[in-house]
Amino acid sequence: MSGINYDLKKIRALVFDVDGVLSPSTIPMAVDGTPMRMINIKDGYALQLAVKAGIKIAIITGADSKAIKVRYNGLGIDDVYLKASRKVPLMAEWMTSNDLSADEVAYVGDDIPDYEAMKLVGLKISPRDAAVEIKALADYVSPCDGGHGVARDVLEQILRAQGVWMFDEKAFGW
Repeated sequence: MSGINYDLKKIRALVFDVDGVLSPSTIPMAVDGTPMRMINIKDGYALQLAVKAGIKIAIITGADSKAIKVRYNGLGIDDVYLKASRKVPLMAEWMTSNDLSADEVAYVGDDIPDYEAMKLVGLKISPRDAAVEIKALADYVSPCDGGHGVARDVLEQILRAQGVWMFDEKAFGW
């Protein structure tokens, strides 16, 4: 695990894109053309643990998939925004409604639609296989490709820094 050069004790919230971050950039398609996304179980474990630890998590994606909402709601994430053609207005509203300052928020994105939203937060993160423009903007580039443990990498570092990784009985179950 690489170290994030940021005061991780400040982080109260994270925002994740889906395609290319929580799922791989290449996704299979059903016969009817519906994209089928893969998920990383270790990412899921870290996401639900972060929610239990009081970290606010939001999912903001351009995708329109009931499966995304079901998956992340099932992990305790209530703020799942689908069909986000522009992410900045949603981000700004979400940060305001949760009384979050920029330095308390991290954003994990991988491609051009994430660029402007990433500029709103204190900690900008990308997967290893993100677009070159996003990696140039990022404060931290995960050693993981999108869909292959990026959320786990980031959340484990944040939760360890805050002293809540494997801290109590919450860590040992779903």
